[in-house]
Amino acid sequence: MVVDHICFAVKDLQEGVRYWESVFGYRQMTEIITNTLQKVKVTFLEKEDSILIKLIEPLETNQSLVNFVNRGGGFHHICFRCNDINEQITELTSKGLLKLVDPQPGEAFNNHNIAFLLAKYGLNIELIDTDEKAGVLK
Repeated sequence: MVVDHICFAVKDLQEGVRYWESVFGYRQMTEIITNTLQKVKVTFLEKEDSILIKLIEPLETNQSLVNFVNRGGGFHHICFRCNDINEQITELTSKGLLKLVDPQPGEAFNNHNIAFLLAKYGLNIELIDTDEKAGVLK
């Protein structure tokens, strides 16, 4: 497993992108994609020689995430890319991680499967087995 990105939940994606661009020197890498199953809008940010950042904005039907961003939002999860998502879930759950979301298509990853697990210390983990990102800007 390798870290693919770190995710932050924001109330407004456009404002979040402007903040990361002006403060940290990132630039928007992808269009805004709506993930219908996860009930979020997503965009990725990049910076040379740095880790990818994913910003998510909740759809209004994602009440728990709406509540989180209304309290200020912030760090949401770390995403690990692996060779085989199902194999990695088996390994991690055998080590005590709790599976939160079974593998399901993630629109931000061109419908490759994503899954979520909860690790010790309240660490929310996303797993993917692709490096594809939907809507890459040229």
